[in-house]
Amino acid sequence: MSKLYIVPTPIGNLQDITYRAVKILSEVDLILAEDTRVSQTLLKHYDISTKMISYHMHNEHRITKGVIEKLEKGTTIAIISDAGTPGISDPGFLLIRACIENKIPVECLPGATAFVPALLQSGIPSDRFLFEGFLPHKKGRKKKLSQLSKENKTIILYESPHRLIKTLEDLCEYFGGETTASLSRELTKIYDETIHGTLASIKDHYNKKKPKGEIVIVIASNN
Repeated sequence: MSKLYIVPTPIGNLQDITYRAVKILSEVDLILAEDTRVSQTLLKHYDISTKMISYHMHNEHRITKGVIEKLEKGTTIAIISDAGTPGISDPGFLLIRACIENKIPVECLPGATAFVPALLQSGIPSDRFLFEGFLPHKKGRKKKLSQLSKENKTIILYESPHRLIKTLEDLCEYFGGETTASLSRELTKIYDETIHGTLASIKDHYNKKKPKGEIVIVIASNN
């Protein structure tokens, strides 16, 4: 029976994958990978030889219909991203929605996603939080920052190294430099690092030390 499996993959350490995820990736007919070159490392590590094709933000609008047609013909498919869970700041939503609209079964396996360990090791309240992902780069950025600064819950953001300092400057402006925060980068990798402090102190730290790797920012509520 056809089904789409949403399969989380490790965010760094290749051992952070479930037994069932490896089993599903070995048994499906086809794997949709954000970047087949990146995913090949994982598949090779676990001796998985399932056929892969690329499914990413630049082609998902174009090929989703074809993927649905494969599923309707009985193909079992798994979707994976480069790291973490597909659909969380990665491709996946369009295909999942199309499957539901076409009454194709969808199953999401539990597994890795970067914001959960970053939140829990931040020491900032985790009972109520808002995961925002990446901020808009230009259009709507100021409005979004203003909205987030008024939230009475913990805020979680993703950011890339080359935009980090600009984002920290903006966060200091809208949230206040003395707002409690933490920054985690390279989670589960060799240079895994979490910095605790305020938005201002974290900004000062990375003004002196060039940031590298995938970044998660956790911000305490001031409201």
